[in-house]
Amino acid sequence: GPSNSEGAGKVSLLKKVPALKDGDFTLAECTAILLYLSRKYNTPDHWYPSDIQKRARVDEYLSWHHANIRANAPKTMWIKVLIPLFTGQPLPSEKLQEVMEGLSTSLKHFEERFLQDKAFIIGSEISLADLVAIVELMQPVGVGCDIFEDRPRLREWRRRVEDAVGKELFFQAHEMILNIKELSNIQIDPQLKEQLAPVLMKMLK
Repeated sequence: GPSNSEGAGKVSLLKKVPALKDGDFTLAECTAILLYLSRKYNTPDHWYPSDIQKRARVDEYLSWHHANIRANAPKTMWIKVLIPLFTGQPLPSEKLQEVMEGLSTSLKHFEERFLQDKAFIIGSEISLADLVAIVELMQPVGVGCDIFEDRPRLREWRRRVEDAVGKELFFQAHEMILNIKELSNIQIDPQLKEQLAPVLMKMLK
């Protein structure tokens, strides 16, 4: 998301996090960062396959993801925790319902078009596509919207991702998201509230 800090501006021209600084090289956007790191460190082939068609399937999912899963799943966290935290007022329940309906449509497409009957998005092995997907889909879970509960195919895919990553690392990576409700107990600097509230509201439009 956006950051107003001076440090973020030095690392990312977009003034957004996540951002990467590798020596004199800087890079923004999580997908670009993942692809850069997978190429630089010669990661195992299954993460971003050398096979041109398998790699194209990862790219295909990543392109679809931004306008579908990412367009809906994180908004549950903004609606239920972040916006009330920075504005001091809860949003109407209709707003969450609207987002959940859009997310439900995206999840249906995810299961039918990408996951199908495969173990992972591009086949029998985990890839960057699965990592990008699961990080977004754990955000609704963190605010009490268990999108896996009534979707057995999606639930089994999540279990396979956990096993492939390692359960300890999986939950360590998602610890902040799964405990996001605890933010409602902290005191926010009034000036920071004033700066971020309109930004968060704009992100929901």
